[in-house]
Amino acid sequence: MNRWIALPITWMLAAGTAFAQGYPNRPLRMVIPYAPGGPVDIVGRVVGARLSDALGQQVIIDNRAGAGGNIALDIVAKSAPDGYTLLMGANGPIAINPSLYRNMPVDTLKDLNALTVVASSAMILVAHPSVPAATVKELIALAKARPGGINYASSGSGSTAHLASELFKSMAGVQMVHVPYKGAGPALADLVGGQVQTMFTGISSTLPYVKSGKLKALAVSSERRLPIMPELPAVAEDLPGYEVATWYGVFTPVGVPRGVLERLHGALVQVLGTADAQQRLAALGADAHTNTPPQFAAAIRTERAKWARIIKESGAKAD
Repeated sequence: MNRWIALPITWMLAAGTAFAQGYPNRPLRMVIPYAPGGPVDIVGRVVGARLSDALGQQVIIDNRAGAGGNIALDIVAKSAPDGYTLLMGANGPIAINPSLYRNMPVDTLKDLNALTVVASSAMILVAHPSVPAATVKELIALAKARPGGINYASSGSGSTAHLASELFKSMAGVQMVHVPYKGAGPALADLVGGQVQTMFTGISSTLPYVKSGKLKALAVSSERRLPIMPELPAVAEDLPGYEVATWYGVFTPVGVPRGVLERLHGALVQVLGTADAQQRLAALGADAHTNTPPQFAAAIRTERAKWARIIKESGAKAD
């Protein structure tokens, strides 16, 4: 009996090895959980282009915005586990949504395979020039003088941008109105247009608007000032203890053959270790680095616990 059981298992292992050796032989798809133009999309395109070179196959970017990133998570989790569908994930969908949404379509720890982080960065707090506040202290004073009269945009309910603002509100003791969008790109466009007033967002997509004077930068969300913009204070200088960082990482559906996962991980480590990728991401305000799948999964568990506490303390809810 054991002989007949062993035969299919041996065959499957051999088939998996053969599949990995021929991988990839067609284009890959990288699903982005937000609309084009935001930081997750930009990082995804930088990594995707270089991954294409490393693998010798095109990596097609597929933006699937909606439900705070949950739509993209569901698409990837339910896709064929063959290594041809990837997810460029971030804090919001992966670590925040499980505590924010009552009905998650997937378990981000069980239904998705965490391959490696690719970069991390601080966020920047910006405001439309019409907002009569040029510093965090002035924004807090303005919000206290106008309870509910100041709004903030985010890349979606449950995104890091949303929770960064909720943490800001909680620590500053102010009331501000949340205006969620399907991605940082549309939110940023409306902020520039004056339809919304403030926003925590990625540095990469925002700096051009700050430099052109279309937006004004108030602070960064890191614990300390950043070397790329030392003149800009950290929020923590006015709200001690405030710190929010965002990370980006690659995921696959569960069940992808081990050989394929190793091929993908090796290619990503190679890509993120090049001066080209590191310099490109640094110019966007992101620090390129990688880790192992176990390290990444452990970090996500820690992040989920952190955001669960912040969500409970702030009373944040998905809109």
